[in-house]
Amino acid sequence: MKLKGLRGTSQLGAIGLALLVGLTACTSKPTRVAEAPAPAKPQPPAPGLPVLDPTVSPCDNFYLHACGVWMKENPIPADQSRWGTFQRLADQNQGVLRTILDDAVANPKPETAKIAAFYAACMDEAAVEAKGLAPLQPTLSRIDALRDKEQLGALVGTLHDQGIGAFFSFSRMQKFSDAVQTIAVADQGGLGLPDRDFYFKDDAKSKEQRAAYLAHVTRMFTLAGDAPATAAARANIVMVLETKLADASMTRVERRDPNKRNNPTTFKAFAKKHEGFDWAAYVKASGAPAFTDMNVGNPGFFKSLEQVLKSTPLDELKTYLRWQTLRAAAPWLPKAVAEENFDFYGRTLSGTKEQRPRWKRCVAATDSALGEDLGKYFVAKTFGPQHKARMQGMVNDLLGAFNDRFGALDWMGAETQVKAREKLGAIATKIGYPEKWQDYTALTVTSDDLLGNVFRAAAFDRRDSLSHIGKPRDPSEWGMTPPTVNAYYSPQQNNINFPAGILQPPFFDFSADDAYNYGAIGAVIGHEITHGFDDQGRKYAGDGNLSNWWTEDDGKKFEEKAQCLVDQYGGYTAVEGVNLNGKQTLGENTADNGGLSIALAALKKHLGPKVSEKIGGLTAEQRAFYGWAHIWCSQSRPEARRLQALTDPHSLPEFRVNGTVSNMKEFAAAFNCKPTDPMVRGDKACKVW
Repeated sequence: MKLKGLRGTSQLGAIGLALLVGLTACTSKPTRVAEAPAPAKPQPPAPGLPVLDPTVSPCDNFYLHACGVWMKENPIPADQSRWGTFQRLADQNQGVLRTILDDAVANPKPETAKIAAFYAACMDEAAVEAKGLAPLQPTLSRIDALRDKEQLGALVGTLHDQGIGAFFSFSRMQKFSDAVQTIAVADQGGLGLPDRDFYFKDDAKSKEQRAAYLAHVTRMFTLAGDAPATAAARANIVMVLETKLADASMTRVERRDPNKRNNPTTFKAFAKKHEGFDWAAYVKASGAPAFTDMNVGNPGFFKSLEQVLKSTPLDELKTYLRWQTLRAAAPWLPKAVAEENFDFYGRTLSGTKEQRPRWKRCVAATDSALGEDLGKYFVAKTFGPQHKARMQGMVNDLLGAFNDRFGALDWMGAETQVKAREKLGAIATKIGYPEKWQDYTALTVTSDDLLGNVFRAAAFDRRDSLSHIGKPRDPSEWGMTPPTVNAYYSPQQNNINFPAGILQPPFFDFSADDAYNYGAIGAVIGHEITHGFDDQGRKYAGDGNLSNWWTEDDGKKFEEKAQCLVDQYGGYTAVEGVNLNGKQTLGENTADNGGLSIALAALKKHLGPKVSEKIGGLTAEQRAFYGWAHIWCSQSRPEARRLQALTDPHSLPEFRVNGTVSNMKEFAAAFNCKPTDPMVRGDKACKVW
């Protein structure tokens, strides 16, 4: 895995050409000819806004009007499958983290010793190459030493402890009926392809990808030392076993219904029901504490898993475990293995042309392993008290606007409204970073053991998470590290969370006016609030408990409103032959539409009479809509578009923009669109919140 920071010869060629031109000018002394001034580069109409494309009407295609110039000026880098404002900001954040880590390595200090050691070990390519697969051998030897199926429980527990997914998943969750309580949960898992449907879809592309996966697994076994024929036979074993696990798995749409995942039981009853696997040995090896209550995300999966374990020869089970181990470790092994891993998961599935430079992979790995240890230095450099105060003000405005919205709904009755306001009022907010940073004292990190660091960090994080089983929930916990460019809503904690990583331009631009920011980060705030009232979130009460707090009539009306969004977005085409899944993306589409609408209402109330004042010739409403479009400016490779449509609950960016604004009469009014314009759905407009 070699560093690719200079991108081959392209930069060297440019420097060489400049020197040659200079030399020619000095020796031949040509007559000077006045050069025509370069045309002025188009500028955005106001701070924070994108450069607009005047050749596209906002009423015809708002996304291209707002993002067309951005897309031309920001081609997809070779090491990316998609490139948008999210990815570009994440790239900038990685640059900040790299500076922090380089300094930590160059100037050793006790407080930065762990992040420095982890990063240094990752960047030491020579050491990784020299060790080969030796760091993985202890784990492979444990698998090879398996003598009977009774030992599977302890072995799988050990693998899970190292971050190696095999057969199923096991973690902790908040109890559906009492969200204050933390319990264990066992669920489906163990696949090597992105989704269960990848094993069964019969279109040409799916068949091609399955064949590529089989070839990839074969090559990985070969790189691990198997003869070609043996490797091919073992790859077939993996495919057969994983297909059985996939067949027992719920679809992504099925898993959107929490009631289908709500299957409470006790550990004693669960272990007795599935005696073919030593669950007591598994729990002990996985580092989980003793517990009584648990949940089973998919009971049918474990019934099928028991049959798979019973009917599959031991050697074939070991082959599958060996594969899952290779797959998990591949990015941190020598170049040949890491490149093979990237070739399938990067090039084949996502269309990415090149592996990311090593420093980016190592920064990301350090963030994953020691996120809060590294994150506090990121926060110190990028996010101050004034940012947090302004953000909190917008959150308050958005919560107020959502509260106002309940009274304006013609489909929600008074009884449901009371409970909806109670839930809204109970939403907690976390902005920027944790109140208390994670203590990594117990995690051992050395500068000469990359794979060991990765496995130990996975074990540390997992054991820390599992240690919460049997305890009350901790509302101060974060599910993302501070540099992350994302945000989330937790239905069982009923809180909205905004890491410092996303609270940077273009999402949150401290130099831009309120209209832009309410359309950008304000709509993100509204999006996360709305998740508490989408098709999944609405099934949880304000205390986080799974509860039907709706009247029967209001629940039916909600579903009718939501079906409109299912139909609208299900009609959008990602790539030829693949449309968006309207049911799979329903929650995110509901949140997009509700979030922007609520943000616009909050802005109007915030500005009052000043809402009509123009900046750059644009009204506050227009600037807000441009702020919304700007954060979604993006483009993706065809493979990535297909993968997202099949597996991601989020719609593709252009549909997030155009699909949302075309449902809003405020947009049509702001840009004087005609009823027949493409961005005006008119009587077909969908509106839930």
